[in-house]
Amino acid sequence: MPYKFNFRQKSPKRRFLLILGFATFIAFSTLGLMIMFWGRLDHSLNLSKTERLLFGSLILIYGVIRFSRLFKEEPEDEE
Repeated sequence: MPYKFNFRQKSPKRRFLLILGFATFIAFSTLGLMIMFWGRLDHSLNLSKTERLLFGSLILIYGVIRFSRLFKEEPEDEE
């Protein structure tokens, strides 16, 4: 099983990286949705509606991939 939810106490470094990962996920999700649906951004990007939807969905997918990698078990963490 590649994902392991271990509830032992994390080091401050790991806790910081987890919080940073959540913040990155929220930022990429917000950016992707803004590109896809925000009307004011339409004029400054100068993209067609299809291009905006594709670009926004790519950014959104990238954010989801980053979020899913937060819980992936790394070999040096096995004990």
